[in-house]
Amino acid sequence: METLRNFGAIAPGVVALAAFVALACSSQGDGEAETPDTSSSTGGLAGPATGGAGVSTGGSSATGGSSATGGSSATGGSSGMVVGAGGSGGRPGSGETGAGGAGVAGSGSSGTAGGETRSAGCGSATAPKSGRFSIDVGGTAREYILAVPDGYDANHPYRLIFTWHPRGGSAEQVATGFGGGYYGLQSRANGSAIFVSPEGIDQGWANTGGRDMAFLRAMLDRFRADLCIDQTRIFSTGFSYGGMMSYAVGCAMGDVFRAIAPMSGATYSGCEDGDSPVAMWGSHGNEDNVVPLENGQSARDVFLERNHCSQQTTPTEPSPCVSYEGCDAGYPVVWCEFKGGHALPNNSGESIWRFFSQF
Repeated sequence: METLRNFGAIAPGVVALAAFVALACSSQGDGEAETPDTSSSTGGLAGPATGGAGVSTGGSSATGGSSATGGSSATGGSSGMVVGAGGSGGRPGSGETGAGGAGVAGSGSSGTAGGETRSAGCGSATAPKSGRFSIDVGGTAREYILAVPDGYDANHPYRLIFTWHPRGGSAEQVATGFGGGYYGLQSRANGSAIFVSPEGIDQGWANTGGRDMAFLRAMLDRFRADLCIDQTRIFSTGFSYGGMMSYAVGCAMGDVFRAIAPMSGATYSGCEDGDSPVAMWGSHGNEDNVVPLENGQSARDVFLERNHCSQQTTPTEPSPCVSYEGCDAGYPVVWCEFKGGHALPNNSGESIWRFFSQF
């Protein structure tokens, strides 16, 4: 398993990385996301939006509560063909070296019927707000955009979904673009989920010294304290560098995250050696010249092994997506390897939401 944990140990990844960084650098002179490749697609993604809400430093951190898994077994959702996409992936980091796990015991949380584990923020008299916020992480101010459902109920535990932007993209780009906001998931959630779009350093997720995983853990501590979250239903998705961050999240925090949905990613943001299973829906183009397919397949294989899946697959709609057989109950792996390049699969929002909402 160890050979799958570090992209540096995979020869093709080194070659791909050089091309990956070169392409990213050549397209970032003006600080904007690169022009989407639409040569084999039916549409493109919007570039980073300008402006946006002012930064707020509100919200206090907390120790958080315990996590749980739960959820029923299913084969998950599926993907379609290709549309154009913005962003191009990113540079490798040194990986995350800190320990995984849920929030530190202390504030605690109470379980409810149906397998929910309510966060400490449930029942809070302070109504959370949507907007852009900052949080201190080891002396560095990090920012994120938070989207709380209209009519938020402080006594109702919500899904929490992290959506990571690609190389050269931004939190605003994900929050307002990508198929209708948050990779097309917000409109499909119908008020059942809280969404987070974090802002990367240098428009990416190199995770140098584990800084991006530390950012994630700091956000989780704050959200557990301030929001009513079902801690058995925390999810992560992203495209390109955002997909790489989702792989890193699944590797390090399978005991916290219920499922991940990386698109055109690899393990360039690191992959801690862990044991906790995590459900996975993944996609990758077979002609990707930015993040080679074999690097995406190697990242997928980490979770096939983690979830004890066999190599046998069953077709799932739409073709050519497949669901792997023999996975641990409640931890399916669905893989959508489509004909195309470095792009989002068509109907990715619908497919990912279907996969996440089964839990």
